[in-house]
Amino acid sequence: MSKTYSIGVDLGGTNLRIAAYAEGTEFLETILVPTRLAEGRERVVRDMCEAIEALISADFGGRALAGIGIGTPGPLELPDGILRNPPNLPGWDGFNLRMAVETTLGRSVHIESDANLAALAEQVYGAGKTHRVDTLCAVTLGTGVGSGIILNGQIWHGSTGMGGEAGHIVVKDEGGAPCGCGGFGCLEQYASATAVVRLASEIMGDAAPETSHGVALAAQAGDRDAAVVFEAVGHALAIGLTGLINTLNLPLFVIGGGVCEAWELFSPTMFRELRARSYVYRLTAPENLQPKRLERHKTYILGAQLGPTAGLLGACLLPLRQNLNSALLPEDLFAHQ
Repeated sequence: MSKTYSIGVDLGGTNLRIAAYAEGTEFLETILVPTRLAEGRERVVRDMCEAIEALISADFGGRALAGIGIGTPGPLELPDGILRNPPNLPGWDGFNLRMAVETTLGRSVHIESDANLAALAEQVYGAGKTHRVDTLCAVTLGTGVGSGIILNGQIWHGSTGMGGEAGHIVVKDEGGAPCGCGGFGCLEQYASATAVVRLASEIMGDAAPETSHGVALAAQAGDRDAAVVFEAVGHALAIGLTGLINTLNLPLFVIGGGVCEAWELFSPTMFRELRARSYVYRLTAPENLQPKRLERHKTYILGAQLGPTAGLLGACLLPLRQNLNSALLPEDLFAHQ
């Protein structure tokens, strides 16, 4: 039995999820509280810290606290923990979340983008574990589109900590929809749950469901206009993945998030367009798209194995596996200059 436990925080736009976790077990305890963004970031930090302190005060069989990990929507500047114009946290630009939490708690914390943590969890306990792969890219289709890159078991941060923001790859240049990042035509505007609702409204008019789940149900029931929405999602994903596959040439790309309930609706278009657009994928595409075992020198695109708690699990893993978080920190890129 593990003699330590960690606390993980998943900062979402709707809810804060906080959990205590001992490696090799399920969550020991979880707390769910609303993310009161309208009341200001200080209120969100206070609610977060109160939940963390409640778990610290609990008794988990004599286990000692190994550390606290926090996952937040990015972009996130590391190692300082400063948010840089996060599209899904309006008004948080320049906010040092790490310092705010540490000051309130009087304890040090580890901080990482939520998409990177979902990728970490998927590599450690999801598709990476199943297929014995320590290098992958995980793309999450949720309220926005997040992604994380794991290279040789380590999170890739880029030079400032903001690497892997695949949700802001431009997939539609002329006439692209404005994005919260300040750009236009980003993948997030064509493949997220929010995008599904917007596209449905544009295509279906007043008949459009109000949620991405509703649009998926309509498409599964035979509504042709709803099906066209997910064909557009598959088209956009193929453009974004083409850039990632051609540039990174990784063995495994994992796609997760709520929009993946419509996998059978968007994946045929995605795979067809990938073969047309990505020369690396054409050369390395496997015959079996759902293999039990991955072949060498192939590029696989699979659905994520972990559910909506992947980011929370990754946050819990962060302090337990510090080597995965610190080995490729931005300052290391310049250590020998």
